[in-house]
This record gives sequence, structure tokens and C-alpha cells, in this order.
Amino acid sequence: MLDRPEIGQVLSQIRSMQQEVQPQGHGSSLQQPLLNALKQNEEGASTQHAVDTSDSPSFTDMLKQAIDNVNGLQSETSDLRTRYEMGDPNVDIVDVMVASQKSSVAFEATLQARNRLVSAYQEIMRMQL
Repeated sequence: MLDRPEIGQVLSQIRSMQQEVQPQGHGSSLQQPLLNALKQNEEGASTQHAVDTSDSPSFTDMLKQAIDNVNGLQSETSDLRTRYEMGDPNVDIVDVMVASQKSSVAFEATLQARNRLVSAYQEIMRMQL
């Protein structure tokens, strides 16, 4: 069975990411009551549920690892493409095309995950108390 992080932890990470992106004082006044309520709920939930999450990676770490993986695939593709264009005899066009397709599929998957994450975040922000 998979260990899933609690909703409070995920919401906390989303809020911290939002604060990193948004400068202080530019948050929506409509969102502030919801964020305060979520914070109070999270504080209450953290005292009720003592879960050991030291062995599970955080959502932020998993997201960063996925983005780094896509970046690595794109860098590898670019390197192979450049080497092929320069006439490197060790690089075949098949290798270049396979690497290109791998990086394309990985990028599309990451883009879809991002779209779903943004959609879920927007739905949470639309929730009424």
C-alpha cells in the first residue's frame, strides 16, 4: 500500500510554493480567509495525527526531481543533436531521434501533471467555507 501525504501537508506545501512565487502583499484579499482557515485546520490536524513522514519524500522534492529529470533528458537530446550535426561518427540518427522522443514525452507528461496541479489548486481556492 502506498503511503500518501495528508491533505494538510499538501496544502501547506502549495501555500509555501505560492508564497515563494508571489511577493508579500500581493495576495488576493478573497483568498486570505481561506488560507487562514486552512492554517488553523492544519494546526489542529497536526496535533491529532502524528504521522512519521521522515522516510517519505515531500511533494516539493518529488516535483523538483521530475523537473530535473526532464531537464536532463532535454540536455542529453541537445548534446546528441549537436554531436550528430558536427559529424561525430559515434552518434547515429536513430539515437538522436529516440532521445528526442523521450524528452518530448517526458516534457508532455510533466506539462499535464502541472496542468492538473494548477486545476486542483484553483478548485481548492474556489471552495467555500
